[in-house]
Amino acid sequence: MTQPIKSAIIMAGPPEEHAALYRRIQFSVHDPVVLIELGQGSRRILILRDIEMERAKAHARVSEVHCPADFAPDEGLSGDRETATAQSAAECLRRNGVTVVHGDRLLPLVYVEMIRRTGISVEYDPDLGVLDRRQKTEEEVAYLREVQGVTEEAIELVCRMIGRADADSEGMLIYEGQRLSSEYLRLVVDRFFMERNYSGRPAIIAGGPPAADCHNLGWGDLKTSQPVIVDIFPANRSTRYCGDCTRTVVHGDIPNEVLRMHAAVAEAKKNSIEVTKAGVTGQTVHEATIKTLAAHGYDSGLPTEDDPDTYCAMTCGTGHGIGLEVHEPPLLDFKGPKLLDGDALTIEPGLYCRAIGAIRLEDMVIVREDSCENLNTLPEGLDWT
Repeated sequence: MTQPIKSAIIMAGPPEEHAALYRRIQFSVHDPVVLIELGQGSRRILILRDIEMERAKAHARVSEVHCPADFAPDEGLSGDRETATAQSAAECLRRNGVTVVHGDRLLPLVYVEMIRRTGISVEYDPDLGVLDRRQKTEEEVAYLREVQGVTEEAIELVCRMIGRADADSEGMLIYEGQRLSSEYLRLVVDRFFMERNYSGRPAIIAGGPPAADCHNLGWGDLKTSQPVIVDIFPANRSTRYCGDCTRTVVHGDIPNEVLRMHAAVAEAKKNSIEVTKAGVTGQTVHEATIKTLAAHGYDSGLPTEDDPDTYCAMTCGTGHGIGLEVHEPPLLDFKGPKLLDGDALTIEPGLYCRAIGAIRLEDMVIVREDSCENLNTLPEGLDWT
């Protein structure tokens, strides 16, 4: 008689680093834990260090809390902590008669190996911990709205400092006696977030040609009449949800080509937001961006070795998902998937030129059935005086 298939779901790793696992259990520690879901999620077993069990029992959204010793195999547990946790996970599955287990994209190989040694099959589920995270609850939307609002405060602080600075005889910016550099303004941003219980990842504050590399953090003194990208993406330490917003500021006189670039990017952002709704693809949103930029005379794609420094183009995708991590599925790019009701996205078209620098504008939106909700309220102009 063939043994009936009894399946389970497994996710493992440190919840501090594994966002999908954290979202599922709403509990965080630095050490590896294992979540096993049986009976289509009706029984949720959490295995973690014994010293964490009482906190987990009080706060984790699970049915049972155990330590590895509760599921020690006959040969005993390894002295290595993660190996022992993987051994206990395999033994727990074996004792519950599981014959096949479904793991997510981040399941460590040590767990796969220990489970397979017991004769249980391990299958990869590419949607596990992905689709459920994409469709944000209204509680999550509220967290995102809060963090995006604080992110905008930081953006405005930096842009106002740049816009209201004085320029010395060499065109370098001075604000209240302080020479403005990318590095100094990052310290300003870090201090701003520390005072608000936010973790401030290194902000992108890139002026002039270095900003042509869209992820260049920026370096050195900032100058008048050059576009400065201000891209800030913190996380709220309490909720762990992330913000992400970009504005571009120019001190003093704005060159005509920078104005032309900015007008194209602003229209691209507007048109991309207008087509964003449930059911359209990430590729459709990206195509709206590049079509608009092309209508303004701008190309798309990275420059080649033969292109001059004046080559100006959209060199990346239009945006990405966001939530417990700054970069989450889906992508707004070629082959981007269908958007889901509840997707949280950044829409951030830009133009990049090695001779000038860059213009980028970025808002966060929530996908709805017939449109999307924009969480941003900041102006998008270049003059921040």
